[in-house]
Amino acid sequence: MIIERKNKRFFELEHTDKSSSARAGTIYTDHGVIETPIFMPVGTVGSVKAVGLNYLFNDIKAQIILGNTYHLYLRPGIEVLKKVGGLHKFNGFNRPMLTDSGGFQVFSLSGIRKLTEEGCEFRSHIDGSRHFFTPERVIDIERAIGADIIMAFDECPPGDAPYDYAKKSMDLTHNWLSRCVNQFNTTEPLYGYHQTLFPIVQGCCYKDLRQQSAHFASELQAEGYAIGGLAVGEPTEVMYEMIEVVNDILPKDRSRYLMGVGTPANLLEAIERGVDMFDCVMPTRNGRNAMLFTAEGIVNLRNAKWENDFSPLDPTGTSEVDHLYSKAYVHHLFKAKELLAMEIASIHNLAFYLWLVREARKQILADNYVAWKKDMLERVTRRL
Repeated sequence: MIIERKNKRFFELEHTDKSSSARAGTIYTDHGVIETPIFMPVGTVGSVKAVGLNYLFNDIKAQIILGNTYHLYLRPGIEVLKKVGGLHKFNGFNRPMLTDSGGFQVFSLSGIRKLTEEGCEFRSHIDGSRHFFTPERVIDIERAIGADIIMAFDECPPGDAPYDYAKKSMDLTHNWLSRCVNQFNTTEPLYGYHQTLFPIVQGCCYKDLRQQSAHFASELQAEGYAIGGLAVGEPTEVMYEMIEVVNDILPKDRSRYLMGVGTPANLLEAIERGVDMFDCVMPTRNGRNAMLFTAEGIVNLRNAKWENDFSPLDPTGTSEVDHLYSKAYVHHLFKAKELLAMEIASIHNLAFYLWLVREARKQILADNYVAWKKDMLERVTRRL
């Protein structure tokens, strides 16, 4: 069985850095072109927290955002999205979108869910109501949401899962993947544009399981692949090792998406290992808690040291808000618990992440990624 591909071209690998596996490429969707490496802001319920469309389009320059199947299924509900013509029309973001499958959210609901071969029964975190996800149901939900890239339904085991559990979980994910592919191939997009299905490679932190899963997924000849089940408690170096193991097997002419990762340092390391796509709540979540990621280091704006610092928020100026506001002013806003503080910090962090991957792309195309990454890694990990 293979995943039916209706576009003549989805991903074009443009260049690989001469000294590493870092790649520059282009993804083609019916809602626009995505230049990789790329970071996708997380819009869990159809919105990127504290960030309006004007900033996503103009300041952050988001080429693609992510929505969450589990949350959108519960609220506003699939019937609402069908009536309006999908999430693009509902939230006004007319560029590419990706939806995860809800597998990670199911993993997070360990106390109120039950897994079987058939699927997963869970209780809503909103009202406690019972629901049941099967692979087929998830594909139907993602068809209704209407993202350009949709994920197969999987189980995400914890990073410290014992081998037997990780093997059983991987086998379940593969069984569900086959059913997702069948449902995807026997249904059509609802809104007149192409959707593509990404399999998710699992296997926890065990090399042989990751290899098995990567081979299983590769046989489906998908337009792109996701690496799941990392950054869930395992040591960072183990995560990097598993990325290398998987990318040695996945087709080099298809896009690769590392799910839920991570810090600026994580992005730089994973890009060097051949990853093309990323998403993570960290830039917005940490921003709402007064942490700024900058090209010169990490800033905690709650610290008293910024009280009389009237310099721009970030002198390197990766975003418009960096020039509008000073550190002292945003420090004051956080102390006063003003909502504007969370908005400013979230916009800045997302703009910085998008700037970082654009710079990475430039350096890859110039065959200078390794030297640039070494310098940038030292800078972005400093505490200011």
